[in-house]
Amino acid sequence: MNLNRSISWKSTFKNLYVFSVLALIIIIFSSISSNFIGAPNITNIIRQSVPLLLVSTSVTLLMMSGNIDLSVGGILGLCSVVFSIMINAGSGYFMAAVLTLLLGVFIGFFNGFLVVRLRIVPVIATLATMSLCVGLGKLMSPGGIGLIKGLPEDIVGFGRTPFLLRLPISVYVAAAVIIVLVVLQRKTLLGKYAAAIGGNSTAAELSGINVVKTVWLLYVIVGLCAALAGITRTSLLSLGDPVTGMGMEMDAMIAVVLGGTSFSGGEGSVARTVIGVLVLMCLTAGMQVIGAEAYYQTIVKGIVLIIAVVVDVLVKEKIDD
Repeated sequence: MNLNRSISWKSTFKNLYVFSVLALIIIIFSSISSNFIGAPNITNIIRQSVPLLLVSTSVTLLMMSGNIDLSVGGILGLCSVVFSIMINAGSGYFMAAVLTLLLGVFIGFFNGFLVVRLRIVPVIATLATMSLCVGLGKLMSPGGIGLIKGLPEDIVGFGRTPFLLRLPISVYVAAAVIIVLVVLQRKTLLGKYAAAIGGNSTAAELSGINVVKTVWLLYVIVGLCAALAGITRTSLLSLGDPVTGMGMEMDAMIAVVLGGTSFSGGEGSVARTVIGVLVLMCLTAGMQVIGAEAYYQTIVKGIVLIIAVVVDVLVKEKIDD
């Protein structure tokens, strides 16, 4: 099979696949409850999607390079705690946000150091970082496990208060971040280098690509976006919570793989990841509508991840044939 035709066929299939899954979920739950497609529910789904959108789209670029970051939930939780503490200490929103984002950058830099300098396997390195972040977040919280409450009432302005078209500012900030990431993936050397490294890191290095700097930068981007997700979650909940990001790493992987990014790297699409996030959020919202228990939601997420991986494998085998 011609290589260009194979790539085109694969891209077309993945586009149709993820959009079809989203449409199917919307049709099913809309037939069960008319409230599912009501403006209030749609607005809530979009608003609640922001933290996962920020994390998943940034992780897409990293997974394209054949690497992974399982610390995103820990970073989100720690940044939520730090942001809340600074707000309660009297720091202005702008200063607290900047310092929190810098913390995310530092943690991303640290993850990059562990992976590309110390050559620790990404899964092990980022799991260690996740544990470290969760531990630090609890240590800084009241009683070691408590929530940080008493935040100003207007803290919800960023994540919940309607700004334009009934959507809060956080949605537009996330949209801007996603546009930047789409441009990075499709139009810049960073995106091309990420795909090349994921396809064959040795060949990429021999062709002149600085693999170390590229992967390191991708980890920094993930850390930055996870910190922004932490600020958003704090605004949504109006409190700081060291474990608010637990499970985010799994949700991010599901969304990324649903969007057609391979675990082995070499290809991916930030735009399709956005649809993957919407699939996951609509599925969660729909199951809440029908009153499904939380453990059923977890089971369904696991099934969705398995199906997404199987589909990716089958598509690869089809192209190889």
